[in-house]
This record gives sequence, structure tokens and C-alpha cells, in this order.
Amino acid sequence: MKAYDIIIKPVLSEKSYEGIAIKDYTFIVAKSANKTEIKTAVEEIFNVKVDRVNVVNYQGKIKRMGKTQGRRSSYKKAFVKLAADSKPIEFFESLS
Repeated sequence: MKAYDIIIKPVLSEKSYEGIAIKDYTFIVAKSANKTEIKTAVEEIFNVKVDRVNVVNYQGKIKRMGKTQGRRSSYKKAFVKLAADSKPIEFFESLS
């Protein structure tokens, strides 16, 4: 997989904004990606040094509309902590 196939999009929420100051970033990633692939993809795309990666799998919620029932898409979320000597990611710096 290429780096841009692994990192799908950043998560921009109130909780993720709190982590920007301490170089802790959140991304939606490909379900098939593991921690080492996520680490190398973030390092390649943003030119930073990653300290650790935590990953959480989310199941899609069941939603109903009248009699019909469906499920939202499942996804994987990665919490990336940069090394202390690494520069911050420029994309997130403009948001805070």
C-alpha cells in the first residue's frame, strides 16, 4: 500500500484539537493497515518523526429509518504521537 492509501483523512474534533499542542494527532486510516505501516506513512507524508501509534477499530452504528435497518461504515482510527525533537505537522498548526 502507498502512504496516501493508508492515511485517509485527519480527524478534526474538539478532542483532537486538544492534542495538537502536545504533538498528538488523530487520523482515519485504512482498515487493513497496521501500526508500523501507519508510522511509516505519517513519516513519509508529513516529514516528521513518530514516537508511537495507537489504533482503535470502530464498528458502524446500527441506524433505523422506519422499518428498514442499516449500518454505518466501520473504520479504524489512529492516534499518532510525535517525538519530542520532531517538528509539528504544519496542516494542524494552522488550525489551532
